Amino acid sequence: MEPDQTFEALLPLRADLALALRAAAKQGLSEGVCNHFSVAVPGQADWFLLNPRGLHWSEVQAPDIVMCNAAGEQLAGRHPVEPTAMFIHASVHRIAGKSVVLHTHMPHATALTLTATRALDTRLSQTAMRFHGRVAVDAHYNGLALDMTEGERIAHAMHGADVVFLGNHGVIVCGERVDYAYDDLYYLERACQLQVLAASTGVPLVPVDVTLAARVVEQSHGERLQSELFFDSLRRLIG
Repeated sequence: MEPDQTFEALLPLRADLALALRAAAKQGLSEGVCNHFSVAVPGQADWFLLNPRGLHWSEVQAPDIVMCNAAGEQLAGRHPVEPTAMFIHASVHRIAGKSVVLHTHMPHATALTLTATRALDTRLSQTAMRFHGRVAVDAHYNGLALDMTEGERIAHAMHGADVVFLGNHGVIVCGERVDYAYDDLYYLERACQLQVLAASTGVPLVPVDVTLAARVVEQSHGERLQSELFFDSLRRLIG
């Protein structure tokens, strides 16, 4: 199928991606007109959908979504694409094999990338435990991703993890479905917020045993219906 035909057939998936962007804006996870969400095109390993350059996430609708390939070329869509989006997202889709890639500079998660530990402690809150064993850290900030080599470096640093904390930069959250990935993004920021607030008290933090954290992440994976229901509620609330 030609790119334009594929693009038109993907209207429901484009709508889901646009909804995730608007929800992120409403819930304080966006930053200006920066950062990007993308989703791989089913049946086309080298193609992915992406939000365009210059639109605030709160205004993005399905017709605004664009389609690109792994080489960083725009295949369809009425808006231009930011170069850093091409390089980071194309590499993570191609090298890490992730279907959905959500990159943000959301405040509390990004705040933790500025610390010595660089990331969330997944043994602290119950919300944090859902990410136990699913997090990687790329501590080597290397400036803006203005070429494919930097995107490839980030993708290799993930080591297959669903979540990567990018030192002095932000986070990437990946998943197999838009609703699951968005649910993880939302709760990752909540977990990071709790850790930042708790640390601000100056009182020592009390993590649980790693065995318990591992059990909680298994329990969380068994409750993915909750992720679907959350995304359905966003359809009703945000439209």
